[in-house]
Amino acid sequence: MIELLRAAAAKDPEQVAIVSATGRLTYAELVGRAERTATALQARGATRFAALDSDPAVIWTLLAAGSLAGAESCIYPPAAPDSDIATLRERFGHALLISSRELPGQPDVVRPDDLLGPDRLVAEPPAGPRPLLILTSGTTGPSKAAVHDWSRVLRMAEGVQATPEHRWLLAYGLNQFGGLQILIHVAAAMATLVAGESFRPRDGLAAMRRWDVTHASGTPTFWRFLLAELRGDGGPVPPLRQVSLSGEAVPASLLEQLKQAFPQARLSQIYGATEMGQTITVRDGRAGLPLSFLEDGEVTFKVVDGELWVRTRSAMLGYFGEQSAASDAADSWRPTGDLVEIVDDRIQFRGRKTDVINVGGVKIHPLPIEELVCRVEGVALARVFGRPNAMVGHIVALEVVPQPGADEDELRDMIRTACADLPPAARPRSIKIVPSLAMPGNKVIRGVEQ
Repeated sequence: MIELLRAAAAKDPEQVAIVSATGRLTYAELVGRAERTATALQARGATRFAALDSDPAVIWTLLAAGSLAGAESCIYPPAAPDSDIATLRERFGHALLISSRELPGQPDVVRPDDLLGPDRLVAEPPAGPRPLLILTSGTTGPSKAAVHDWSRVLRMAEGVQATPEHRWLLAYGLNQFGGLQILIHVAAAMATLVAGESFRPRDGLAAMRRWDVTHASGTPTFWRFLLAELRGDGGPVPPLRQVSLSGEAVPASLLEQLKQAFPQARLSQIYGATEMGQTITVRDGRAGLPLSFLEDGEVTFKVVDGELWVRTRSAMLGYFGEQSAASDAADSWRPTGDLVEIVDDRIQFRGRKTDVINVGGVKIHPLPIEELVCRVEGVALARVFGRPNAMVGHIVALEVVPQPGADEDELRDMIRTACADLPPAARPRSIKIVPSLAMPGNKVIRGVEQ
C-alpha cells in the first residue's frame, strides 16, 4: 500500500486522496501520516496490531503504515460492540489495538493521533513477508481471519491506469475485502476516495451529490436501496460513469434498473472473496459469469457438484492459525461456497450453500425467489430465509421492504400471485412487511433463522 501512495504523491503531491465529512487529505499528507505512524510502530516494537476506527482516513493511514513497518494489520468492524472487540482480540491474539473509540476495560489501546510523532525514519518496507489479516464477514458464524501478504494482494493494482479525475465512493467497510479492493484501486489510479457519513445507501447518495462522485461500487443490496432513495426523494441523479456491484449474486432485474437509472454509466460485476485476494470483473451487462472463466488464467474456476471452486496466484496463505506456504496456497483449489448452474453460455449463481432451505427434504434456493418477488411493483427489497417448522423442518419465509406509498395488503396479494407458479415447497408461507432489513456490510442475511 505504501508504494502506491508514494507513487501518487510523487506524481502530484496536492492531489486529494480522500474527502469526507471530517475533512480531506492529499496524497502527500497521507504518506506523511503513514510514515510517521510506521516510525512509531517500529519504535514500540509492534509486529502486529488491530485497528478500530470509523474514519476511513485513519484506517487508510494505518494500513499503509503497517505495510511500511512490516507490522501485520487487521481491521475490526467499526460498529462492532465492545464485547465483540474483546472476543476478536482474544481469538486473534491482538495485544495492541489502535482506536479512537472509548473502550472501557480494554488494555493496550492506543489512539491513532498518539502515533503521529514528528519523525519519519522508516524509508523502505522490509524485504521479507509483509502480512495482513482480513476478517471474513461472519454472517454464517464467527469471523475467521484470512492471512494475506501485501506482495500478493497488490496484484490487484496491476494494469490500473492513472485517472486522477475519478472520484470513487466508499460503500464498504474497510474491514471488508471489498473496501480494501477500493482503496488499492483508488491509490493505483491516483484518484480520490469519497466517504459518506456512513455506509448506508442514503448517506452514500448524499455523498455522491455533494462531491460529484463519478464511480461507485457497492453490494446489490446497497444499489437496491439507493435506487429506492432516488425514487423517493426526487433529487438529482448523480451522473455516474461507472457502477460496480460485488459481494452478492447480481440479479438480471437489478442490472436493468441500474441501466435505466444511470444510462451513461458502465456496469461492472466484480466477483471476489476474502480468501481469493484478487477479483475478476464482468462488463458485458449480463448476470453471471461467462463460461470462458472456466479456462486457465490468473483466476481460474471449476464447478464441483454444483459449487464454484477457484484457484488464483493471489489467494490467501490460509486462515489464521492454519496457513500454509505461499506456493501451496497459489496452486490450491478452494471451494467458494457459491452454488451455480451452467445455463447456455453463462455460469449463473443460485445462492450460497449456507443459504439453502430444506423444506421436507426439498432443497430451496432463496435467490430465485427474491428476484421474482423484487420484480413485483411496490417491492423495494426482499429477504427469503428459512423458518423452523415442526412438520417439515423449515418453511420459506419472506420479509419485504415496500416502496413509499405501497399498500401492504395489495402488496401481499401481488406477491402471492407472483409466487403461485413456484413449486409448493418454494412458495413463501410467511410474508412480513418490514420498514428495513438488517444489512451488515450492506448484504442481506439469508439462511435459516435460529
